[in-house]
Amino acid sequence: MSRADDLQALHACLPAVSAPVLAPDLADGSLYINRELSQLQFNVRVLDQALDERIPLLERLKFLLIFSRNMDEFFEIRVAGLKRQIAFDHAFSGPDGMEPRRVLARISEIAHHHIERQYEILNERILPGLEAHGIRIVRRESWTPRQAQWLRHYFRHEVAPLVTPIGLDPTHPFPLLVNKSLNFIVQLRGVDAFGRNASLAIVPAPRVLPRLIRLPGEEPGKGDDHVLLSSIIHAQVAELFPGMEVLGCYQFRLTRNADLVLDPEDVEDLALALQGELYSRRFGDAVRLEVADNCPADLVRFMLGRFGLGQADLYEVDGPVNLARLFPLAGIDRPAMRFPAFSCVLPRALKKSPNLFQAIARQGLLLLHPYESFVPVADLLRQAAKDADVLTIKQTLYRSGAHSEIVNALVDAARAGKEVTVVVELRARFDEASNLELAARLQKAGATVVYGVVGVKTHAKLLLIQRREGNRLVRYAHMGTGNYHTGNARLYTDYSLLTADKALCEDAHQLFTQLTGMGKLLPMKKILHAPFTLKRTLLRLIAGETSRAAAGDGARIILKVNALTDARIIRALYRASMAGVSIDLIVRGMCCLRPGVPGFSDNIRVRSIIGRFLEHSRIYWFGNGGDEIVYLSSADLMERNLDRRIEVAFPVEIKRHRRRIREHLELYLADNVGASLLQPSGDYLRPAPEDGQEACSAQEQLQERAGSGGEA
Repeated sequence: MSRADDLQALHACLPAVSAPVLAPDLADGSLYINRELSQLQFNVRVLDQALDERIPLLERLKFLLIFSRNMDEFFEIRVAGLKRQIAFDHAFSGPDGMEPRRVLARISEIAHHHIERQYEILNERILPGLEAHGIRIVRRESWTPRQAQWLRHYFRHEVAPLVTPIGLDPTHPFPLLVNKSLNFIVQLRGVDAFGRNASLAIVPAPRVLPRLIRLPGEEPGKGDDHVLLSSIIHAQVAELFPGMEVLGCYQFRLTRNADLVLDPEDVEDLALALQGELYSRRFGDAVRLEVADNCPADLVRFMLGRFGLGQADLYEVDGPVNLARLFPLAGIDRPAMRFPAFSCVLPRALKKSPNLFQAIARQGLLLLHPYESFVPVADLLRQAAKDADVLTIKQTLYRSGAHSEIVNALVDAARAGKEVTVVVELRARFDEASNLELAARLQKAGATVVYGVVGVKTHAKLLLIQRREGNRLVRYAHMGTGNYHTGNARLYTDYSLLTADKALCEDAHQLFTQLTGMGKLLPMKKILHAPFTLKRTLLRLIAGETSRAAAGDGARIILKVNALTDARIIRALYRASMAGVSIDLIVRGMCCLRPGVPGFSDNIRVRSIIGRFLEHSRIYWFGNGGDEIVYLSSADLMERNLDRRIEVAFPVEIKRHRRRIREHLELYLADNVGASLLQPSGDYLRPAPEDGQEACSAQEQLQERAGSGGEA
């Protein structure tokens, strides 16, 4: 099929031809990458950072541990979801057409390979590298007599009093183990005090104890020697079974389904229902078993049978089964082994004017975090809390932490008598407990707390302040691509817009009215919001570029998001590519679009950037025939964001702000250090600078720009 035929079928904008033309099959499953497999590939790209010798050693360790944490969540949510579909015979195939059983088999194959690779990297590269710098995890066989004595004392006084060994017999069934907890299965021989023949016991490690214990130095002020809690328990386990012979002791960890299932139709009090679900999350269905690779096969079979798991769910590892608990090791104070110190800068406009209301009223402020400080956002709230002229504050909170500076300022404002309304999304995954706590704290301070809309998560990032100035009320707003989390703002790349634009502020007011009250859809002047206008406007903007290309004009689309999975958006991008639109996609995580497929996506390029900071900003850029259109957004291009969440996209209208964003995008597209390029096969390749070409790291260049006193 020719390109002209494709264009005629797709756009009906070329002269008619007499022969009928078949439209290309954009429903063909081969055009799409499976969502779960794409997520798994992202985790692999994180692991690959641990091999990059340009990255300081402790930072490489951190990437290795982030891979562990990501894989935990992948099994708790993605794998658990697939298993649930199979168990309830509710198999759902995405656009790629892969059945859940086939996806699970492929996940098992990939995950086994890369988890084995992870431990090889740890044992053969990271740990020897750390030891060369005097940082060691000391194995049992290498303990000095002095260390062994100290650890024996530690076990008897800090560990043993908290341990509850459980012998397995008819009156002591296999205990219900907490999700991801460290446990030991112990083989015993002998007769206990009650005359029972003992053969097996389970020893849960105390969850309140650190998994990594720093040893006192052999010489004062020297040494960074550490011991794993698992090694201490293993070495002293016989003391837990006096008079019995310990034949073997093997660590294991069980991963469970941690997804929360709440039916909004059956929930009268969301907060109360969520509290119950948080408890049950710790004891969901088993999805993965990790065991030490020296565990005997008969014990492995026993545990697999006990947990209802198969061989594909077993991961035998050469090292600790709970690697994510080693993060304190990555935090050791060794500046030479970490990324160079970096300080966020304050924009020049704010250095001259400490009064944020005056600065925002003069000009809209666009900030790029973490290169530019998040402090002005927190300061805006703090100033509002103390300002006698501020009457109301309204804000959405998705992830912030119960005791963050943001929440503290809201509490202060409520106590000062301001009308404070906070839309708290209780169902932010793995932050539910924190959000329940902050909601209670805000309510006690006198704030009005609402939980958004039943069945639809509130993911928008909005702050609206109303202030009396003379005889009129003036609104100020913050809109962002990232959460109101001051810690994440130092680690994630995100945009903030501080504005007094009347139309934008009015739109924010309308959105809060919809979130807290009831009524028909209120019209917006500038903001796009899901699940109403955002998706259809994006489709219209893509179609506009498609029509321009079909007419022979230049057309360009650049999208930067965390994930691209929505089938309608992908099909629209395929049509745009077939019409000749030049499309660059910067997608950090999941991407179900397959680039470079002849006749479909020849003009689409996809890259993922992984670096020191987590790329979190969402940008929608359209050439629009030379009059560029730019939106910043809280929404990724996923079905859940566009169809089942409250999200916003806000236009960037000030020319110098649009120019900055375009420069940022071009930096990301030139990156040949942190970028990986998605291939038609679904694999990712990391480009290397060609002969004579300078290395380009977008993140490093943005740091340099900010550090030199200018804008990032």
